[in-house]
Amino acid sequence: MLLESQVLKRALFLSLLLFAASGMLLNCGSSPSSTTSSGLKDRAFLSENVSAGATGAGVYIVNAQTDVRPIVAPISAGNAPGMMVITPNRNQTLVFSSQENLLTAINNASESGSNHITLPGFTESLVVSPDSFTAYAAVPTAAVAGQSPGAVKVISLSSIAFTAELDIPSVRYLSIGNSGNRILAFSDNSNSVAVITPSNIGVGNAVTLLGGFDRPVAAFFSPDDSTAYVINCGAECGGAQASVQKIDLTQTTCLPFGVCPAVNVPAATVAILNGTTMYLAGTPYSSVGGTVTPTLLCNTGPTATQAKYCGQLSIFDLTNMSLVNPGTTIFLTDGYHNRMALGANGQLFIGARTCAEITLPNPTSEVRGCLSIYNTLSAAVGSVPPAGVLIPSANGDVTGIQPIAKRNAVYVIQNGSLSIYDATTDALENNPNDPNNPGQIANLVGQFVDVKTVDF
Repeated sequence: MLLESQVLKRALFLSLLLFAASGMLLNCGSSPSSTTSSGLKDRAFLSENVSAGATGAGVYIVNAQTDVRPIVAPISAGNAPGMMVITPNRNQTLVFSSQENLLTAINNASESGSNHITLPGFTESLVVSPDSFTAYAAVPTAAVAGQSPGAVKVISLSSIAFTAELDIPSVRYLSIGNSGNRILAFSDNSNSVAVITPSNIGVGNAVTLLGGFDRPVAAFFSPDDSTAYVINCGAECGGAQASVQKIDLTQTTCLPFGVCPAVNVPAATVAILNGTTMYLAGTPYSSVGGTVTPTLLCNTGPTATQAKYCGQLSIFDLTNMSLVNPGTTIFLTDGYHNRMALGANGQLFIGARTCAEITLPNPTSEVRGCLSIYNTLSAAVGSVPPAGVLIPSANGDVTGIQPIAKRNAVYVIQNGSLSIYDATTDALENNPNDPNNPGQIANLVGQFVDVKTVDF
C-alpha cells in the first residue's frame, strides 16, 4: 500500500509538471489575451472605400505588430469610408463616408459600427474634445438659413446626436487646443480666424472673429493653451504670403496693438510640432500680378528631377519665432501637402495630393509620386533632394500616414494601397510573412484611404 501511494503521488506530481509545462508552451512568445472582438492587442484600422467583387467597403483590421490581417470581416462604416479620427480615450473611431456624408462611431472594443449620424455635407476636418465626449465637424457646404453656407456641427459621442451648430461660412478646417477650451476654425478664401469657446455654446457668444491673417489653414497651441500659432497658407491658397502668426488666447486678440506679427515662411499647407520645433510643408507660389504660379524649380542641376517644380520643407523655432537655417532649401515633391507624421528615428513622412507624377519611361528612369521622407536627425540641406530627403519610387496621392508605436515601422496609404516603411532604412519593410512583396500585407486587397492605430 505504501508503494502504491508513492507511485500515485509521483504520477500526480508528473502530471502537474506536464500541465504547467504545457501552459508555458502555450503562452511562450504570445501576448496576453485581448478583450477585443478580433482578439488582437495592437490594431491598425484601414478604411476602404470601394466595393467590387469579393472586396467590400469598410474598415479593415490589421495586427500592427506582425503586419498580418486576421480573418475577420471588415467593420461596416458606410458606402465609402475614408477619413478616420480616434477619440483621445481610444474607445471610439469616427469614420466619415463621403458617398452619403455618413459619420460612423465604431466601438473599438467590440469592433462594431452600429452608431451613425448624417452630416449636412462633406467634411475633411473633425476634432474631438480631450474628454472624448464631443466631436466637432467642419461642413463648408452646410445650408444655413439667411446666410452663406458653412457650419461647425457639434456632436455628442455618447448619443451620437447633434447638440449644436455654429454658423461659420465656408468653414473648412478645425484645430483644437490641448484642454479643449478653444477651437480655431478656418474658412476657404478667408483672411480671418474664428475662435470658438465651447463653454459658451448655447449660453453666450461662442464665436469671436479675428482678422489680419493670410489664408489660415491650421493652428498649434502652447502647452497651457495661452497661445495659438496660426499657419497661413498664403499664395498657394490664393493669398499673398505663407507665414506663422501668434494669437494671445488669454485676451482672444493679437498683441501688441491688435496686430499679429507675421513671420514669413516659403510655403505652408501642413505642419507638425516636435517640442518647440515646427516642421512646415507646402509648395511655394507667387501671386504677383494676380496670377498664381509655382516658383521653386527643381528640374535643373546635377541631381535634377523630371518634375519641373518642387515643394519645400521649412523648420521653424517657436521659441524665437524664426526660421531655422533661413536661406537653405529642403526640396520635397510638389502638390498640395496635407499629411505629415514623425516616425521612429526622426523620420518625417510628408504626403501630398495632385503632385507631378513621374512614371516610366523617361530619360533617367525616375519614378516619383507624392511621398517625401526627411531625416530630421542627420539631414543636410541645399541640394535636390538634399541629403536626408528621400522620394520613394511610388506613384499616387498620399491619403494616410501612421507611425507604429514600439516599432521602426510606418504605414503609408499611397495610391489606394498600404505600404510599410522601415524607419531605419526608409525602404519598404521586409515582411517574413510575404518575402516576395516587401512592405505589403498578403491578404489585404482594396482601395484604401486612411490608416490609424487604435490601441496606442
